[in-house]
Amino acid sequence: MKRTLLLVILVCVVFAIMLTPVLGEVKSTKCEIFSWWTVGGEATGLKALFTEYNKVNPKVEIINAAIGTGAGNIAKAVLVSRMMGNDPPDSFQVHGGQELISTWVAAGKMQPVTSLFKTEDWEKSMPQGIRDLVQFKGDYWAVPVGIHRCNVTWYNKKVFAKYNLKVPVTLDDFFKAAEVFKANGVLPLALGAKSGYELGMTFETVLMATLGPDAYLGLWNGKTKWSDPKVTASLETFKKMLSYINSDYSALSWDAAIDYVIKEKAAMLIQGDWVNGWIKAKKITDFDYGWAPSPGTAGIFEPSNDTFGIPKGAPHMDAAMEWLRVIGSKKAQEVFAYNKGCIPARTDVDMSNYDDYLKWSAKEWSKDKIVPSCVHGSAAKESWITEYKDAMNIFASNQDIKATQNVLVQAAEKALK
Repeated sequence: MKRTLLLVILVCVVFAIMLTPVLGEVKSTKCEIFSWWTVGGEATGLKALFTEYNKVNPKVEIINAAIGTGAGNIAKAVLVSRMMGNDPPDSFQVHGGQELISTWVAAGKMQPVTSLFKTEDWEKSMPQGIRDLVQFKGDYWAVPVGIHRCNVTWYNKKVFAKYNLKVPVTLDDFFKAAEVFKANGVLPLALGAKSGYELGMTFETVLMATLGPDAYLGLWNGKTKWSDPKVTASLETFKKMLSYINSDYSALSWDAAIDYVIKEKAAMLIQGDWVNGWIKAKKITDFDYGWAPSPGTAGIFEPSNDTFGIPKGAPHMDAAMEWLRVIGSKKAQEVFAYNKGCIPARTDVDMSNYDDYLKWSAKEWSKDKIVPSCVHGSAAKESWITEYKDAMNIFASNQDIKATQNVLVQAAEKALK
């Protein structure tokens, strides 16, 4: 009897030790969190997560290692340098999908966090589609915190009303409205491409509108060829669209571009819904704005998903595991998404206090066809993303359809070998 009792106690002790990084007391006094959230709703949302963490871990100092720039292009380069130099942060922001899996998990650089999904019951509170983006070979490798939508048209209601126009539903609608705005000295489409991803993301919306969701998805898995005539048609449409943008696009960030719309110098901006969080964070109350799927993409939802993972060799593993546990909680996701202007990754969060845009986005998310974004890391691996973005940035300057399509064909062939 005593031997059986001792055996049971021993098993319990071993099991408790195994779970210490997840459920036990955090002994570390620091936790470094790496991201590219430094402005607007992004910074406010991150701060909300820090607050929730310190409510239950008041003795742990959060080190905010955020490095700004849209889509994290500079931050990602710094992260690679640190990871390769054996100087990892405790946890870092990463887009679920190929950015996480191809770049870090397949390279053996990540700590699995499957135990958290089991103990916190996230397999019930987070949808399969979201969990698939952070799963590889039977394990989970990051915790989703929020979902953004990339294919959104933001528009100034006052400007549209002045010329008795409705927000464009189709690409044809867009060009008809653009002609009216241009004839009246209003910039039809504001664009800021300083961060490097914006042109590629805008072109993704044109591809979706022209090819449809299934053929668009096929571009990234090889089922649709980049030599397809509809890709050519998409480039022709995008070239025409670029004739209606501001000439200083390459010098502006997206938040500078939305300022054109706010000041009624421009009618529209095609950009992700972090725009909504930015407007809220800036407390801009005199801007009567609306939103809709980007022209031609009604019924399609292109998400950008935010997750955090833990690198192997994280200096404060217990604090990092606790960070993931907290940010996956119902309360943390509620305050994060509310401040950042996105949808929670969890489906059990009460959204009654959320603004009209987020309620609309959540409804669209529940019924639309979901397609991945290249520039935001879900559809393609990093090397392909870079070639794609470079091709679109060059195209904006030379507008050479044949040469650009050849580059896109070659990039796909290389990436899909």
